[in-house]
Amino acid sequence: MGRNGLAQGGGKRVCSHPSPETEHTLHSMRCIAIANQKGGVGKTTTAVNLAAALAAAGKRALLIDLDPQANATTGMGLAKTLNPNVYHVLLEEVGVMSAVRRAAQLDLLPASPDLAGAEVELVQRPQRESVLRRALEKAPDQWDYCLIDCPPALNLLTINALVAAERVLIPMQCEYYALEGLAQLLATIRRVRAQLNPKLELHGVLRTMFDTRNRLAGEVGSELERHFPEKLYRTVVPRNVRLAEAPSYGKAVFDYDPHCAGAEAYRVLAAEFLQREWRP
Repeated sequence: MGRNGLAQGGGKRVCSHPSPETEHTLHSMRCIAIANQKGGVGKTTTAVNLAAALAAAGKRALLIDLDPQANATTGMGLAKTLNPNVYHVLLEEVGVMSAVRRAAQLDLLPASPDLAGAEVELVQRPQRESVLRRALEKAPDQWDYCLIDCPPALNLLTINALVAAERVLIPMQCEYYALEGLAQLLATIRRVRAQLNPKLELHGVLRTMFDTRNRLAGEVGSELERHFPEKLYRTVVPRNVRLAEAPSYGKAVFDYDPHCAGAEAYRVLAAEFLQREWRP
């Protein structure tokens, strides 16, 4: 697929339906919100490539694009005009399985720009913070992992992701303002845990777009090691041209250049992620 051809992809719709035994039951699926209110930190890159790496490792993976920019959707080769999509799921017009599409080795619940209006449309609804969680609870228990790509904002969409998830993965660049944003996000996680989702915990902080030649990156990285000795991933994702190019071809990095440094970093991250599992 060429650089400008990715938006035409439609993907195959996943057609399985819940049985009475699986509907409205607790799932074995582990749900992870990938969140950072700061844009441009490698959040979508991490969501797409960690999901792809988990699928390549034999895990059944669902990727939910909860960002109105729909970059995870186009980054997996699907159009941001697909209907139905996660917007219709949040409005409770369709179930999850009616909107999920197959993309490479994983399942994707796509987004569209219409998602930008979902916050306004949900504001008058009861229990608006848990719409996504309820939708996932009604879906069949057919995935091992669900990764949610959150928008770069601490808005109602992100809150829905945090209420649906059990763990949060925070990608961040090692720069000065990142630490201030991290403190704000951690405070939001604590509030959601106290009021809406007592299971929510930080799974880990991931250093992304890391440039070893940058002295500030090293200093911020050391600061993170001091503050999060148990939660900081050992894996560091480097700044990598091939990693940045892959979304423009509608591919995860493993399908674009499986031997580049970015692909290797996400393979190592997936292994560390699986090893860490749900460790408190």
